[in-house]
Parts: sequence; structure tokens; C-alpha cells
Amino acid sequence: MEFLVVLKRDCETCQLVEPVLAELRDEFPLTLYSQDDPTFPKGLGGALDDTSLEKSWRLGVDTVPTLVRIENGQEVSRTQGWDCAEWVRVTGIKTLGEGLPPFPDAGQYPSSLECRNASR
Repeated sequence: MEFLVVLKRDCETCQLVEPVLAELRDEFPLTLYSQDDPTFPKGLGGALDDTSLEKSWRLGVDTVPTLVRIENGQEVSRTQGWDCAEWVRVTGIKTLGEGLPPFPDAGQYPSSLECRNASR
């Protein structure tokens, strides 16, 4: 099993999930493609250049971040944006993203609402 993520620096949600990408990379092979800046995310050593959007087009990506699960060379699951429960479903990592909001608009909900609560 491996994962592919399409993201871009000019995306607040992509910046939000940077620690989640580090968690994912610790567990599985992870390939990152950046639509606007191959040096992003710096904490992970950057990404492959997709500023031409060719890879995004071939993958049918129109929302970032997009997380794709690949098994035996074939896509088996994907999710777009940041929804903690969906990332947990796709990756199978129950603790993924603990401490982050369950989704980007969670600021309108009580501060006690965190990713770990969304996946239960």
C-alpha cells in the first residue's frame, strides 16, 4: 500500500495537513505532487513538480489536497480536502491527525472538537 497526495502551497488546507503528511510518510510510501511550488512542503523535503497540472489532470484532481490510496499499482480509494474521518478511512490510521480540527470549518464548533473525536 502507498499513498499519493496532490497539494499546493497557496492552499490553507494543504498547509493544515502538513503534519498529517509527515505521519503518513512515517507509516507508508508517500508521493507528493505540488501544483504551484515543488519546495512545498519544506518540512517533508518538497514535492514533485506538477505546476503544469499534467499529473493532476491525469488523476482527475480538481480539489487540493487530494489523498489517493494505491494498492498493487491501482487506485483503490481517495478523498479530497481535509475531513479527518475520511483520511482515517482511506489510510486506515485511526490516530491520523489527532489534535487537528476534523475539517477546515471546525472553528465554528466548540474548541474541544478535534480530529480524534471525528473518527470515533
